[in-house]
Amino acid sequence: MPRRRRPGSWPAARAAGSARGRPSRPPRPTTDLFSVKGLRDGAHGLLGLALPAFVGARAEAWFMLAVAVVPLFDTLIVLRNGGAKAVAFGIHFATAVVVLISAGLLFAV
Repeated sequence: MPRRRRPGSWPAARAAGSARGRPSRPPRPTTDLFSVKGLRDGAHGLLGLALPAFVGARAEAWFMLAVAVVPLFDTLIVLRNGGAKAVAFGIHFATAVVVLISAGLLFAV
């Protein structure tokens, strides 16, 4: 059985891409980035679940306040790298607002 080629591996497609200023090789997959983001989010989630169980609501509120910085910086990263404003504000900034509201509610408890 002949070996199948990936669509980006055709020599003509590579030559045409490099003629338009695009790299001749496809960019590195973003699986490393998503692994790091997933690990970060998972660690925040586990710590967020452990704090109210072992310390209390006040510690959870301070934790949520500190964690709200992460989606705020994600918003800036998306905007600085030319990402869509709808994604930056609709996902990341909205997440930061929800986390800040939850921190305020925990402080009120």
